[in-house]
Amino acid sequence: MTMVEISSESLTDAQWKIAHAIAQILVKENTDVNELEKAVAYLRASIHQPDATSKFFKYLKALVNSGRQIGHSGRTTDYYRSIDKACSDYLKGIQDAYTILQILGWVSRLMRYYKDAGPIGEIQFPSVKSVRQVEITKAITTHNFVIGQILEAKITAIKGNKVTYEILKTLQKLTEREPKKAQFFIKGQIVKVEIIDLKEDKTLKKVKSTD
Repeated sequence: MTMVEISSESLTDAQWKIAHAIAQILVKENTDVNELEKAVAYLRASIHQPDATSKFFKYLKALVNSGRQIGHSGRTTDYYRSIDKACSDYLKGIQDAYTILQILGWVSRLMRYYKDAGPIGEIQFPSVKSVRQVEITKAITTHNFVIGQILEAKITAIKGNKVTYEILKTLQKLTEREPKKAQFFIKGQIVKVEIIDLKEDKTLKKVKSTD
């Protein structure tokens, strides 16, 4: 079984492209694969904790800030900086920590492959937007929504009387007018919303706060 065949069983096409791109970027920047594997080990150890994904990205930032103190060479901070940027650029749209762990596991393997394979040509950068859309579509299609259904949502933005909700079950974002309630909301707040309308494909079209 080839490397591609193995990967196709565990990653989507979009995720597989991300793994290749991150590996190529890190090899081109001469990043030490051992430092990436330390980050992977941290994520693996904390995978069951609440907010494992956000904690992982904070951990990468902490590595950059403390690279000089904990590094074994003068380039350690540069390694951490490259890892942090690549992960922030291509993994921030993925909410599931297990998926990130799986991708980075392949990145470490691919880094060794590309390092021995010779000069890397032009990198085919994956579309971050399309990757997030795949995640949203996957989440949406696993739920059968009906008008009147109550869902949990996170408030991600408030502009005047317009409130942007991120529906927690789907990762989908909807911006709605809430003239009577917007002033009482705060960014990051978890609220209840009611489904007011659905699109023809049964995905969410309009919601309204019930709080």
